Amino acid sequence: MSEIRWNEEVEKRKDDLLRDLQALIQIKSVLDERRASNEAPLGKGVKEALDFMLRLGERDGFSSQNVGNVAGHIEFGQGDDLLGILCHVDVVPAGDGWSVEPFGGEIKDGKIFGRGSIDDKGPTMAAYYAMKIVKDLGVPIHKRVRMIIGTDEESEWRCVNHYFQVEEMPTIGFAPDADFPIIYAEKGIADFDIVQTVKEEDTAERQAEVVSFQSGRRYNMVPDYAKAVLLVHHGETELLQQFTHYIDVNDLKGKYFMDNGYLVLELEGLSVHGSEPDKGKNAGLYLCDFLSHLNLPRKEKTFFQFASHYFHQHFTGEPLGLSYQDDITGKLSINAGILSFDRDQGGKIGISMRYPVTFPLDDRMDQLKNMLHEKGFAIENFSNSEPHHVDKDHPFIQTLANVYEQQTGEKAELLAIGGGTYARSLETGVAFGALFPGRPDVAHQKDEYMVLEDLWKATAIYAQAIYELTR
Repeated sequence: MSEIRWNEEVEKRKDDLLRDLQALIQIKSVLDERRASNEAPLGKGVKEALDFMLRLGERDGFSSQNVGNVAGHIEFGQGDDLLGILCHVDVVPAGDGWSVEPFGGEIKDGKIFGRGSIDDKGPTMAAYYAMKIVKDLGVPIHKRVRMIIGTDEESEWRCVNHYFQVEEMPTIGFAPDADFPIIYAEKGIADFDIVQTVKEEDTAERQAEVVSFQSGRRYNMVPDYAKAVLLVHHGETELLQQFTHYIDVNDLKGKYFMDNGYLVLELEGLSVHGSEPDKGKNAGLYLCDFLSHLNLPRKEKTFFQFASHYFHQHFTGEPLGLSYQDDITGKLSINAGILSFDRDQGGKIGISMRYPVTFPLDDRMDQLKNMLHEKGFAIENFSNSEPHHVDKDHPFIQTLANVYEQQTGEKAELLAIGGGTYARSLETGVAFGALFPGRPDVAHQKDEYMVLEDLWKATAIYAQAIYELTR
């Protein structure tokens, strides 16, 4: 082990690190293509966050480069080999129900709060200051170290896709955007829409019609809010009694009100990352389940019954014939992240499917398409990110494991996840922190935070890892 006292080096820079992290959190770096421009193709906020990081690099004597206004890098060192550290500064929307300002960077109770504090602005700043420590110390290193900064990780990865079309692939690399100790394997991620294709006509009088229904913002988030607008023809009192009872039985929060002659139903759930949908409460699917029991026109009844039957409280794809698991990455998971219905277009469900390394994707998707066709549905807008893993015995992984064990005194267990990190964009890459074992994963949740002691500890781990990997 190096005689450098990494924790002491972090201690010297804590105030600066925290000040820079607060400033980064205060940038509302949410994808906003409606206000896109040539200078900010993914929106002003994410470009502002990218510029902020590049300016930090310039301030501290690194070389920095903007790559197409969607990505960039900060670099130091020398040599043919390149160590990549892949971070992102975009965040998911704040959502509702925060007790603090989502983009305030407030510090209290030993934590820093704000959207992105743990995903991924806190870990990004920890990795940045780790680079700064190694650079400031002037220790001899024999590789280049490059922090690659993306701005579209929470959506379509256009940032790293563009970046690696024009820039060098690192020899090895890690993404500080998940859990410690080391994530050596990541499930594949297939996102797609299931769209209602049969527009059934129904002239019979029904209790109510669903004028519109909406829930969810992203494929990779469990929706925490759902809203349905109904035109009620009769039995309104009975319907409201059923709704109130449904809320109570399922331990949900909800409300109803009249708006220009329409009945509006709203439900609140619990938002978590879409890779672990069983840990949340999908407000959209709960409201679908409630609506599926009403006397509705045929097209609406078909959609809400379909959504409820195949997705409500089903997290592993079993009703769809998708259930699968292997010894490397565990079970397949399904998240219904975006749900909608209107009388003209019918219903749509936006799916994020996290599938194991050995999952026969093409065969199972063909089977699913056939089944959906029989039910009056089809798959559209399919996109896929292949599974990724690095051999457990790779020297790169062994070095990271040794550093983690020296810094923490804990065994460096190798993990597999359903989430997707930038590590999968590398030929040889893993996810490495910054969430420590035993800490709750509050990414994508209201009141997101990072524990300050974890921030300091992660910075020390990253600093030593950079040093050991480049000696």
